[in-house]
Amino acid sequence: MALEIKQFPCLSDNYGFLIRDEATGACAAIDTPDAEAIAAEAERAGWRLTHVLNTHHHWDHAGGNLALKEKYGLTIIGPKGEDIPGRDVAVSDGDVVELGASLARVIGTPGHTAGHIVYHFEDDGVAFVGDTLFALGCGRLFEGTPTQMWSSLSRLAALPEETRVYCAHEYTQANARFAETVDPANEALRIRIGEIDATRAKGEPTVPTSIGLEKATNPFLRAGDPALREALDMASATDTDVFAEVRRRKDHF
Repeated sequence: MALEIKQFPCLSDNYGFLIRDEATGACAAIDTPDAEAIAAEAERAGWRLTHVLNTHHHWDHAGGNLALKEKYGLTIIGPKGEDIPGRDVAVSDGDVVELGASLARVIGTPGHTAGHIVYHFEDDGVAFVGDTLFALGCGRLFEGTPTQMWSSLSRLAALPEETRVYCAHEYTQANARFAETVDPANEALRIRIGEIDATRAKGEPTVPTSIGLEKATNPFLRAGDPALREALDMASATDTDVFAEVRRRKDHF
């Protein structure tokens, strides 16, 4: 692997991520939920921050931008069309971001916010997905539509199944409680819930996950699955409508 990754808790349920290109030492924070925690983690590792890669504008993802820029003089990269504090480079779907010798393809994933993006480091098999996709969940539709979000999630589902997915929050156990209400016949989900409960009982993270695991168990990626459709009594509905109903139920769960 050319990319080293450090994951650590921030705020109440966020994760911070530091990534470092081994060839050059270039180092980025994926979003900035807590500038002090990010700086402390970088210092512990002996890494000097050179970049911030923002996925979207929410405060728990971009709130530490300016403090880190003042401390390190780093370059802030973020989605075009969103108000990203201190942004130097605006990127959108299809752009390529260089972190030293490591390359990330930008995937536009509107839905949670209008301009949300994902950073996919294909050579390393990792994707930093912000609040678009969670382990057993997806982001609320604050600025987008179900059609947009279903399209965004479908693009992520099309990535290689072994892709490791780094989502920004530890929501998995709560998501699991909901998932079993809409996909009760899913044996893979039942097994996963037991594993999640055991993992959290030990205080360990459930992130990262993988595209393959999410496709098998995450109801927000399974709108086309006959068993889930039967459980929702939506056998003849479109995938978008099934997704929208799952999202509606989760919003009121």
